[in-house]
Amino acid sequence: MKTAEAEKQVAREHMNIVIAGHVDHGKSTVIGRMLADTNSLPQGKLEQIKERCRRNSKPFEYAFLLDALKDEQSQGITIDSARVFFSSAKREYIIIDAPGHIEFLKNMVTGASRAEAALLVIDAEEGVQENSRRHGYMLSMLGIKQVVVVVNKMDLVDYSEETYKNVKAEYTKFLADIGLEAIFVPVSGMAGDNIVSLSDKMSWYQGATVLESIDGFEKEPPAIDKPFRMPVQDVYKFTQAGDKRRLVVGTIETGQVSVGDELVFYPSGKKSTVKTVERFNVPQKDTAAAGEAIALTLDQQIYVSRGEVAARTSETKPEVTSRLSVNLFWMGRNPMVKGKRYLIKVGTMKEEVELEDVIRVMDGSDLEASETKDKVEHHDVAECVLSTKRAIAFDLAEEIAATGRFVVVDDYEIRGGGIIREGLKDEQVWVRDYVMRRNYKWETGEVSRDDRAERYSQRSSLVLITGQRGVGKKPLAKALEARFFTEGRFVYFLGIGNILYGVDADIKSQESEGNGQRQEHLRRMAEVANVMLDAGMILVVTAVGLTNEDLEVIQTAVDSRQINVVWMGDEPTDIPCDLVLPQNGDLSDAGEAIKTMLQDKGIIYRP
Repeated sequence: MKTAEAEKQVAREHMNIVIAGHVDHGKSTVIGRMLADTNSLPQGKLEQIKERCRRNSKPFEYAFLLDALKDEQSQGITIDSARVFFSSAKREYIIIDAPGHIEFLKNMVTGASRAEAALLVIDAEEGVQENSRRHGYMLSMLGIKQVVVVVNKMDLVDYSEETYKNVKAEYTKFLADIGLEAIFVPVSGMAGDNIVSLSDKMSWYQGATVLESIDGFEKEPPAIDKPFRMPVQDVYKFTQAGDKRRLVVGTIETGQVSVGDELVFYPSGKKSTVKTVERFNVPQKDTAAAGEAIALTLDQQIYVSRGEVAARTSETKPEVTSRLSVNLFWMGRNPMVKGKRYLIKVGTMKEEVELEDVIRVMDGSDLEASETKDKVEHHDVAECVLSTKRAIAFDLAEEIAATGRFVVVDDYEIRGGGIIREGLKDEQVWVRDYVMRRNYKWETGEVSRDDRAERYSQRSSLVLITGQRGVGKKPLAKALEARFFTEGRFVYFLGIGNILYGVDADIKSQESEGNGQRQEHLRRMAEVANVMLDAGMILVVTAVGLTNEDLEVIQTAVDSRQINVVWMGDEPTDIPCDLVLPQNGDLSDAGEAIKTMLQDKGIIYRP
């Protein structure tokens, strides 16, 4: 049975604080002193380290305490930044030591460490250094607004008020330029001045101690009060014993969800209602909240995938677009350049991304702006526009940090990161808006996509055969349809003319309007394809000279994972192809090549 004291302890408030500073400015000493003066060390640890120093004829330093604790924790640490625990009379603290930019940024963005406040240490003798400014900028960029600047080593400058004021003035100006305010405290970590209690060596300072300053910080509102967001980690299906459940798995970043809630998954816009909330090996409840890793079953078998974001229909929805206005901090040795493909990770979503435009670049150490740069170099901070291959779902960082922060991956390594400031309109917005409405209203029958795949021994797929005029697209498409039909496949050939003079009969032809109506023709073709794919079919479509822009319109209406592009002949456009075939080649060989491609992708099952 818990004692009253234990229950009180459980109810105490917690706060994560990151500590940053230039090398040798005394971070470890400040932490060590904080641990010692708040009696947060394990019993006998202080005496043990002092005795060890005495035996080795080595002067004791409070930084050794941190080193000793890190050594002891090293086997149990699961994140890159070391964590140190201490208590004040008000609350429990976790200090996250950020030894490097990359680890700090990575852990902040991925949620491994979510700091609510920061201690930024500056050596009074050395003054403000480049890293002092870079760390300040990163705090600003990550939305950490509660900052104490610890002006350390005051004992080395004879506790000079003038020196302290100079450091404070210089760094205050820098912080103001990036929209941050901070509390400044002159301290000596070595002597313990102004860490936990005010020092009589600096009578000119009448402010709060470091401990009092962080105790004065406000705790962030619990994430449960924000709109529900659950990035989809994966979707599992079990087949044993007739279990047909599809489990949508993820960790709730903000808000809460209950059985009966109607959810929309973005960016697809598909909706369903929560049937059960599942947990592993714990008592089941009908409600889950921020921080919990859960699985949801839904009353309708919709098909969502990793990277989509679940939100409740009754709450604010996330933004969806393929163009992002961001603040980016770049740490790669090679610059981020236009025309190169990178990967962006927001929550569980991972998508190809390009640097579309550089609005402003600053050197993070001096905030010197360069208006003419067209790339982002090592340690630069940039306001820029990123363009993703497909639209993604996100929130603005200032509203929901968990789905508003990102990292950029290049060559399998995190090279940069930042926050999303604004979603910009893209060319597919007109298609995406109606597709989201269509998915939202979509009624599913009792036969699932898995049921159809099992019945037909195939997964539905759109085989898009394109190329210039007269290269043999239509004969190949018809031959392919006949071949698959003979082999027992559920297949259909859809000529573009069938669309033009059928569902497109109310709009002018492409010939009379040039390309003016081309995108609308493609949109309608994609809509027809979407219905036939939902029916479980392999759909073979031909179209003249499709470009990447055309494909993006089709991909917005049809799940891109179901599209396979075959280019015939020479003079390819910029469209990415899954297969390239010679013009007017042998139909049997061409059909065999397409069949092999579909088998390799698991669309047609091999015998």
